[in-house]
Amino acid sequence: MNTVAEIRDLRVEIDGRAIVDGVSLRVTAGKVTALVGASGSGKTTTGLALLGEYPAGARVTGAVRVPDGLVGYVPQHPGAVLNPARRVGALLRDIARTRVRALPRRERGAAARRHVLRALSLAQLPDPEAVLRRYPHQLSGGQQQRVVLAQALLLGARVVVADEPTTGQDALTKRRIVDQLAAVAREGIAVVLLSHDLDVVRALADEVLVLRDGRVVESGAADHLWQAPRHAWTAELLAADGPAGRTGLPDAGEEVLRVRGLTARHGRTTVLRTPALTLRSGECLAVVGRSGSGKTTLARCLAGLHRGHDGELLLDGAPLPRSLRDRSRAQLAAVQYVFQDARAAFDEHRPVLAQVARTAVRLRGAAEAEALAEAVATVTGLGLTERQVRRGPGRLSGGELQRAALARALLARPRVLICDEITSGLDTVTRRGILDTLAGLLRDRRELSLVLITHDLGTAAALAARIAVLDDGEVVEEGPAQRILASPGHPFTVSLLETTARMTPDGGPPYRRARPG
Repeated sequence: MNTVAEIRDLRVEIDGRAIVDGVSLRVTAGKVTALVGASGSGKTTTGLALLGEYPAGARVTGAVRVPDGLVGYVPQHPGAVLNPARRVGALLRDIARTRVRALPRRERGAAARRHVLRALSLAQLPDPEAVLRRYPHQLSGGQQQRVVLAQALLLGARVVVADEPTTGQDALTKRRIVDQLAAVAREGIAVVLLSHDLDVVRALADEVLVLRDGRVVESGAADHLWQAPRHAWTAELLAADGPAGRTGLPDAGEEVLRVRGLTARHGRTTVLRTPALTLRSGECLAVVGRSGSGKTTLARCLAGLHRGHDGELLLDGAPLPRSLRDRSRAQLAAVQYVFQDARAAFDEHRPVLAQVARTAVRLRGAAEAEALAEAVATVTGLGLTERQVRRGPGRLSGGELQRAALARALLARPRVLICDEITSGLDTVTRRGILDTLAGLLRDRRELSLVLITHDLGTAAALAARIAVLDDGEVVEEGPAQRILASPGHPFTVSLLETTARMTPDGGPPYRRARPG
């Protein structure tokens, strides 16, 4: 076998604590090696080791060898590696020009453009011309992720480390990403897949390593590992991947939020049209659709984070200003937003607990001691310890930070809680815990309503009383969740459900790569 990268007995310590302990793996050309495990298990630290990147202040022992050179990296949160001040076209053309230097000067521009368009196409980005004109903040999280994948392809990497590449993706887009990574492997490029999404791992992986607390607890050929897991943690991950049910949630009460004639724009381009939506107390409305369909734009309009829109937002029958800057403290408290990227939503230089407590001080006028006590009670009620949240954000896992972000929003005592893809990028066990937490909030806080932005129909089924389906900025279908999931009326919803069913184990993984004999 052609080994293109190897890690032997890697140990990474921070402040005397091992976050990776004795990990070894061999990466082979044309093969997909998957690392799975809970948030904080060491997957990303191991993947970044292939690039020679380690946390600040880390003590590293072991060996990492990448004899064939360049390693491309597609991070879980792509916005952090895209220059916000430059259009996507400029970012990609700079890379493409390095590939065409040997050509005559007059031919370089056209050749670089061809490379860019091909990379965007391979990365499954529709309408690449429009994407090239936008800035990174004008793209959805899924679109940003595929731009970064295009960068890796343009660089000509021999190894691609894909860190949760399907995070925040709908089933249709996920299928295209799976197909793309399979195509990358067929071209002889090694893929190291860091993923919580077991359906994607089933579809792609040749070898699987299961990590827990920085150690490899089980490894082997993918087919054998899924069929006969030897370690209890592997079995727990697989068990938590089953369907969740919406049970014991309250009936909807009075109308809390109403949307009328909402039209949102990025610059001069209309990206969302929502004639009417309503949300009632105690209710969860799930907004589903593919990446770039307008889900997050809708959520940002509701939260006052996107000013470029027309139409009417009513909170308890009263107009809600378009911009955060124009909302009163009571209105700010009433509509709270929990972001997909919880890490980016915290100040890395301040303890998490202080940031959670600050919400009660700023929006409700609570005394600092009272706010701190309430923050401790809230985070512990969500499964965190006071010791954990007295640390900085960098010391918490993604799942822990999501719970802290929920706690921070809850300290405002909101009427409407907007959760934007908050289970994306989490392992199956942590995801189930977050869903259980949200269900408990709806049961215990009857005045609370939830807007759940998600690409995942399983997540919608677990919590939602009603579902709104977006496609290309339009609400194509909206109604009771049970009806939408059982008898969809729009072709896009049908295709979304069919693709989801085919990606599950019961339906059989339809995208498995043909393996060499």
